[in-house]
Amino acid sequence: MTPTLAAATDTVENDELSSMIARLQTQRACIDFAALEIRDLPGPVLEVGLGKARTYGRLRRMFPERAIFAFDREIKCRPELCPDSGHVYLGDFLDTLPDAARRLGRVAALAHVDVGTHDEARNAALAESLAPLLNALVSPGGLVLSDRAMAHSIWSSRMLPRDAKGWPYFIYQVQAR
Repeated sequence: MTPTLAAATDTVENDELSSMIARLQTQRACIDFAALEIRDLPGPVLEVGLGKARTYGRLRRMFPERAIFAFDREIKCRPELCPDSGHVYLGDFLDTLPDAARRLGRVAALAHVDVGTHDEARNAALAESLAPLLNALVSPGGLVLSDRAMAHSIWSSRMLPRDAKGWPYFIYQVQAR
């Protein structure tokens, strides 16, 4: 029996492909928004959660003149998409982010954080741990984009761009201390 168009449309919203498309469209919209917001703010970009380097590739296109530092436990992307060894921190975020803060200081204009798993309790704990570490790297006026809700006393939430819909995402702006 062939499903009707209405039945097919009803199930599309819950399938994995549609979820992935919504996630990637939301990430792209937020990165594009951030590029406009921080255009006059100097500093590098951080990609926390390199993964397969999909968003890293977008960051390279949107910020060709900026250094981009990537963080992950291991390299899982194709070699041509991988950052050079001077711009990648491998290991646990709780170790590599403080190391980067000691080396770089509080200079990043943008941190893109994509570290979620299917374990919501673990995600919440990780997000809580990451916020102060990111705050040590992102300069006042800088943005933190994240797939997880985060909080820091000097961060304010920003509205998502209009074309970022269908997937939960968060934008925070770091305020002066």
